[in-house]
Amino acid sequence: MDTHRAKPVVIVTGSSGLLGAAVLDRLKDRHQVVGFDRDGVPQPPAEIECVCVDLTDARSVALGLERVAYAYGKRLAAVVHLAAYYDFSGEPSPLYEEVNVRGTSRLLHGLRNGGFGCELFLYASSMLVHAPSEPGRAIDESSPIQAKWDYPRSKVDAEHCIEEEHGPIRAVVLRIAGIYTDRCESIPLSQQIHRIERRSIEAFVYPGDTSHGQSYVHVDDVVSAIELAITHRCELPPGVTPVLVGEPETPSYAEIQNRLGQLLHGEQGWPTHVVPKPLAKVGAWLQDKLPVDQFVRPWMIELADDHYELDVSRADQLLGWRPAHHVLDSLPDMVEDLRADPEAWHRRHGLGPP
Repeated sequence: MDTHRAKPVVIVTGSSGLLGAAVLDRLKDRHQVVGFDRDGVPQPPAEIECVCVDLTDARSVALGLERVAYAYGKRLAAVVHLAAYYDFSGEPSPLYEEVNVRGTSRLLHGLRNGGFGCELFLYASSMLVHAPSEPGRAIDESSPIQAKWDYPRSKVDAEHCIEEEHGPIRAVVLRIAGIYTDRCESIPLSQQIHRIERRSIEAFVYPGDTSHGQSYVHVDDVVSAIELAITHRCELPPGVTPVLVGEPETPSYAEIQNRLGQLLHGEQGWPTHVVPKPLAKVGAWLQDKLPVDQFVRPWMIELADDHYELDVSRADQLLGWRPAHHVLDSLPDMVEDLRADPEAWHRRHGLGPP
């Protein structure tokens, strides 16, 4: 172990993901960052060590932590736990339990059994653990919990795990809105852009209230919230503190439709017609039988009316955090990135050819 290291040590799980890579890049100058990821990180920055760790395997977690203890000691400024399994297919998977819930438990057990002193355990949860609301009625951290599908349900279970097993470690649970970047990197947004770009029939119909929408948050703003939590870790309340992180101004589905119609085709007031849910489910079921990739699944139609509007005052009070971006302002950058190289954009988002 190098006893001369002065930088505080931070472990980041899920370090090869979109958010994980951004966190590594932000923290590397002021912290000694160690990335944990099942597949490693291709070409990590020279300042960062990345360790192959499989959260479904307690031995793998223990070996990863042993490496940290040997190289950097057992005093950790923070563990930023981003690793998670998610799938938009709607199909049940044991990985929700094994990765998202038991993986969190294995990590906490490893820290405790390894004798680590950890000042902050930061967990990336989701705003979707909450019941949806209505426009003008913002969700805060005390709002009802009502996860509607397997991914947010696993996040609720992981939060319960942290409540039960954090021990003396101070914990912050960030309930994060839908993440995007200037290049999009958001599955719902890329699908919406794709539909309007192609003028497909799905671009003109919607099985829900188009005045409803969901909160988004730019990846850089999420990284800022994580960095601020680490910076203020010793000032945060003891125990487990949930904190919502998202843009408080929630654009409606219709607003995004209209803006994309203007950006992609120069059209004002993109026509979006509401269709009954039973009819939409039949259409989605039939399309699911075709030999082409189909994003919209029947189970998603039940959620089309859900509205997520966030009160992020706790993030402001505890962390001094407010978002610096807004998704409507970033849509032109996404469209410009699409136009610069349509084939690369579609390939990156797993879509068919332009």
